[in-house]
Amino acid sequence: MQRTRLATAVAAAVLALIPATATADAAYPDPQPITGQQIVHDPTVIRLKSGGYVAYSTGGVIGARTSEDRRQWDDAGNAFATPPSWWYRYSDTADPWAPDISYRDGRYWLYYAVSSWGTNHSAVGVATSPTGLPGTWTDHGTAFSSEKTDPWNAIDPAVITAEGRLWMTFGSYWTGIRMVELDPRTGKAIPGAEVRHLATRPDAPYAVEGPYLVRHGRYYYLFASYDTCCAGVNSTYKIRVGRSASVTGPYVDSTGKPLLEGGGDLLLAGHGRYAGPGGESVFQDRGQDWLAYHYYDATDNGTPKLGLNKVTWDSGWPELR
Repeated sequence: MQRTRLATAVAAAVLALIPATATADAAYPDPQPITGQQIVHDPTVIRLKSGGYVAYSTGGVIGARTSEDRRQWDDAGNAFATPPSWWYRYSDTADPWAPDISYRDGRYWLYYAVSSWGTNHSAVGVATSPTGLPGTWTDHGTAFSSEKTDPWNAIDPAVITAEGRLWMTFGSYWTGIRMVELDPRTGKAIPGAEVRHLATRPDAPYAVEGPYLVRHGRYYYLFASYDTCCAGVNSTYKIRVGRSASVTGPYVDSTGKPLLEGGGDLLLAGHGRYAGPGGESVFQDRGQDWLAYHYYDATDNGTPKLGLNKVTWDSGWPELR
């Protein structure tokens, strides 16, 4: 982000009264240059304990990419050779969406959604692996689900360990972003656990989805994708963020507006060839936070591609480089 250099002490005093925000400047940062297999949608990335990186994404049987240096990415097939049979209960084509990879208790955990476009008859599945690499995953079935009678949609999962407990954020349209507590032993939702509400929009169709939580300092930061996905160069996706001193909220933006009332500081929006950035996640590499997301390349017929940007926290809010 661009930081304004103050010309006078008077101007500095005036601007000091304005809260720091996560809003990017009009240009927005371009993603870091990458090569190789760049096509990706809803990416989740992790640096492996064995070295190198793996990215999983929507498409295929959870499509996989690997990299040795975070710049050159190679096609690595799919997380699974064939879809687990239970997927067909939620999708006629067994189509998995928006995975999330993490490392906990000596193994890798992969969460993902199975659903069909325009319905909240959806489920989040969970799998584990000793290495995190494609072809090594053992599926453990449904971690959480939603039905048409529910006011939420169980897709776009992201998991965080916080305050000694395991939590999963999820949600897309319907009433927005939700959270449920998981059993750390099974990785599945605790039976009867409260489904908490973290963010929404004032009006239907409540176009906010793809949540991701990050702890930095004394705050938890909620990233989410707002507006229209999956329309190529016509996508209006953008990434907004709010924060809370508690993992369960309430989350507010830098002006104090609650995310449950449509708040959220704008972090990244479309610019130039990079249309509709969203489907984001955050990963850490040698102490540096990185934002991973997809954008639609206007110079390549709107093909979805992997975007990576450094995340800095100098203002107390995430900023992109």
